[in-house]
Amino acid sequence: MINIALIYRILLWIFILSFCTSCIPHASKDKKPNIIFILADDLGYGELGVYGQEKIETPHIDALANSGMRFTQHYSGAPVCAPARYVFLTGQHTGHAFIRGNDEWNERGDVWNYEKACLNPAFEGQRPIPEGTITLGEQLQKEGYKTSILGKWGLGAPETEGIPNLQGFDYFFGYNCQRQAHNLYPPHLWENVQKVRLNNEMVIPHTGLDSLANPLDSRSYEKFSQNEYAPENIQERALQFIENQGDQAFFMYYASPLPHLPLQAPKKYVDYYVEKFGEEKPYTGGNGYFPTRYPRATYAAMISYLDHQVGELVDKLKEEGLYENTIIIFSSDNGPTYTGGVDFDYFESSAPFSNGYGKTKGFVYEGGIRIPLIVSWPNKIKAGSTSDHISAFYDLMPTICDIAQADIPKQIDGISFLPTLLAQEQPLHSFLYWEFPSYKGQQAVRMGKWKAIRKNIFEGNLTIELYDLEQDFLEQRDISAMHPKVVATMEEIMIQEHEPSENERFQFEALDEM
Repeated sequence: MINIALIYRILLWIFILSFCTSCIPHASKDKKPNIIFILADDLGYGELGVYGQEKIETPHIDALANSGMRFTQHYSGAPVCAPARYVFLTGQHTGHAFIRGNDEWNERGDVWNYEKACLNPAFEGQRPIPEGTITLGEQLQKEGYKTSILGKWGLGAPETEGIPNLQGFDYFFGYNCQRQAHNLYPPHLWENVQKVRLNNEMVIPHTGLDSLANPLDSRSYEKFSQNEYAPENIQERALQFIENQGDQAFFMYYASPLPHLPLQAPKKYVDYYVEKFGEEKPYTGGNGYFPTRYPRATYAAMISYLDHQVGELVDKLKEEGLYENTIIIFSSDNGPTYTGGVDFDYFESSAPFSNGYGKTKGFVYEGGIRIPLIVSWPNKIKAGSTSDHISAFYDLMPTICDIAQADIPKQIDGISFLPTLLAQEQPLHSFLYWEFPSYKGQQAVRMGKWKAIRKNIFEGNLTIELYDLEQDFLEQRDISAMHPKVVATMEEIMIQEHEPSENERFQFEALDEM
């Protein structure tokens, strides 16, 4: 005989258990992982503790590496901001990309006039991504992800088709314009398509010390530290975005403006390094960047502030019950800068690679394009692992699509390295390719241990330098004369991978005629 009372009790317990399970945040095993890509700005390969830095403290980023995988042979898509970001978002290398260099869209008028751009969005921002561009954000939106970008955009001026909200991002907060980001206490930021006014006076980036100011007196620099620090505002919105998602799978592209110049950081972080480093010579300004009393301490403070923010993001994920189902990727858009008061020799910013102008930001030598890459994914990636897999920014799009089970566009140059993350058999690139139509024109190819570089193309040079990175990672001994067959192969790749650019600014006449 059926015991009706028992059946009712069983059904009641099933209901209670189902209800309780639904109350546990993000309990479903089938839920797609959240994905956060943190992109530092001008952070050198050697500027993190886990990559050998000894002066600047980065405990939270180091912990991220210790909980996941650290890559030793990962490359940016370009040696400067905008093309690197375009390569990341589209999976195309700079021989095929629409954006191949920084392009301030000068035909609009006086775009470098900071005050004019602050007042009129028509002078703000960079040349826009064309309508119809397939971006990572769009691919993830199709898969049901809530997408956001926090920080610096640089790929489409306000009121154009290139703004983040028309390029695959549901939410945007930060700088639209790279030039506006030359002030970390700006008069405004953007939230989606609306300007957000900050409680800061307009201080134009070329502003120097007052003529009668004492450069050794910290009070002389007070106007360069105002009320609202943009990285802090950006962080607040990032934490809020995470908190608002609930069970909704999300992708966050956190494009921090740190530690890109100018040298500006909250006082308590600077004071910490002043005490640690001791007295130093002030930087009194130049090259369009603000002066600062303690340049070394301020630069270190900017990196440590970014590190602190990474720690806050991890804590928020844990607080919301999201950490176990979130993959965090940390990298930098290119190598470190060489100007504006940054003491790259003191910090050995590109170590173990060559340092300084001509070898770092803006150049396709290792110091300009080899960058940190850290990936943390609890219970998926072996903690504390290291990979020497050779990869580049254009691999990030297919990798993230793979993780999200989203479609990977056909017209890309990248290869997913998800197998490397999961300790599985990994397909390899035959080569990596770069071209950069600035700093006199450059090309580069990485093929196994070989690295080929062609520079000064706009001056008529088509000679190829060749380096064996296993024996000469400083790229000091050009051995092209000893390996003519390797050079010939590299030249074929340089011809094959270059497509003439739609944008006159990015064209290589010498290459287009080959």
